[in-house]
Amino acid sequence: MTFSETTRARAREIIARYPADRSRSALLPLLHLVQAEEGYVSPAGVEFCAEVLGLNKAQVGAVATFYTMYKRKPTGDYLVSVCTNTMCDALGGQAVYDALAEHLGVGHEETTADGKITLEHAECLAACDYGPVMTVNYDFFDNVEPQGALGVVEELRAGGRPMPTRGARLCTLKEMAIQLAGFADERDGAVADGGPGEPSLRGLRLAEQHGISVPGYDPNTPIRSKAEADQAAAKAKAEAAKPAPAPEQAKAERPGNAGTGEPARPEAATGSTAPDVKAPDDKSPQVRTAETRQPDARTAVPDAPGTKIPTDSVPPAPRDAQRAEAAGVAANPTAGDGKAAGDEAGAQERNLKEAEAGTGANGAGSAVASETGVQK
Repeated sequence: MTFSETTRARAREIIARYPADRSRSALLPLLHLVQAEEGYVSPAGVEFCAEVLGLNKAQVGAVATFYTMYKRKPTGDYLVSVCTNTMCDALGGQAVYDALAEHLGVGHEETTADGKITLEHAECLAACDYGPVMTVNYDFFDNVEPQGALGVVEELRAGGRPMPTRGARLCTLKEMAIQLAGFADERDGAVADGGPGEPSLRGLRLAEQHGISVPGYDPNTPIRSKAEADQAAAKAKAEAAKPAPAPEQAKAERPGNAGTGEPARPEAATGSTAPDVKAPDDKSPQVRTAETRQPDARTAVPDAPGTKIPTDSVPPAPRDAQRAEAAGVAANPTAGDGKAAGDEAGAQERNLKEAEAGTGANGAGSAVASETGVQK
């Protein structure tokens, strides 16, 4: 398929949003763009994205097959998704899906004969407080019941566009793909329709009631224009390009000792008289031990505590290192409190013999001997 010049112009606009060396970041919106023209991501769409981004088709196909919003076969004008995950299922989501499947005569990811509607299961639509939920081209219909869902699809098949519970006016899947590619909905008043849901408003009211707000947030914070952003970037680039000051000049410019050539005192630089304290090592002793242990003595560890790396001598042979490690293990037996009780075989055998003989260490009777053995 040859894509239209409009699509190619939009593709160039999408790629221009990203730095020149990060153009492959434009792949996700580009996949939505080709889906907006064809209704799905076809092999031609994969090839088009690979061509404009300088990728191979395998790289593009790997992304297109990972995300469920990219359809790999022709899809209807309206994608009807019914959540059948745990919460919505318990509230009747599966019954809604079953009613739609029987009424439309299609199953999961299948499209009606008139090409109007594609039905699909949805794992989770992130609206558990409105369940069971159904979306049409990702716009929400909340608290749906089987009859209500059938009414929505019949209105769609008749050419109507029912109003979602929340969000803007319904549009076709291709129109939605254009928006997901980063282009505005050009229909007059389309984004002014709809409204928030009651659970969302409840959360807002609770925040207002208890005085909860984002700290330091100023809704009137100005947003820099592109020209201002470019100017700031140019200034930062110019600052970075300046040569570093000479060492003597840097010493002279340090606060607290200006013109003396002496290093600045901590209190002059930070306003604090507290001595500098080295930050503690954030690694656990186990990690540090594992990093500094060298069974083969091949890898130098400059930061090993209490050790020095020989630079002019030949490293010891692996056998010598293993022998040294074995000697260290023998000289440092495992702590007794790290073993389970009764771990010593000799003590177990001695206790059993004393119990069988009926005499304890102090000549007590069999009952006492048994007790003494258990205690030992």
